[in-house]
Amino acid sequence: MKRAEKKDHLVEIAGAMFDRHGYNGVGIDRIIAESGIAKTTLYRHFKTKDDLIVAVLAKKDEAFRDAMRDYAEARSGKPAEQLLATFDFLEEWFRNEDFYGCPFMSASSEFNDPDHPVFQEARTHKQLVADFFEELARGAGLPDPAFAAAEVNLLHEGATAVAHVMRDPSAARTAKAAAACLLA
Repeated sequence: MKRAEKKDHLVEIAGAMFDRHGYNGVGIDRIIAESGIAKTTLYRHFKTKDDLIVAVLAKKDEAFRDAMRDYAEARSGKPAEQLLATFDFLEEWFRNEDFYGCPFMSASSEFNDPDHPVFQEARTHKQLVADFFEELARGAGLPDPAFAAAEVNLLHEGATAVAHVMRDPSAARTAKAAAACLLA
């Protein structure tokens, strides 16, 4: 395996383990054992476990936002409909057997110091998602795109929490119905 492949492999394995067991619940030795990568190789790529967590979150952020944007754009060319389609995207995510709740909510709760790099990475993700909602709200011609985006974002966050705790993917449909009322 090439150096870049090893780094990607570590991020992938660590990400799956963090999702299932939490960031503090998984130690470096466990990641090394699961990945089959030597400890020296891990530390060549990531000076600390926190650096690895930040890399995991950055990868998850990009993948999540790209997938949500692609999903919404494939459903409609109209920004207002794309905004509502993001809730359908959530429902599909919630139905996935690998859904363990929001990795960014988990990270920010385990690393709750706002100056900590893990917390900052989680915050960045949440801000970028909210920015996407505002972009769609602006494109839809809503009178106050920032406020509409904040409402949609709150519904997304609430649906994610309910889906995780209640094990109920239909929370996305309920949130979508509320969003449709707000956007009407």
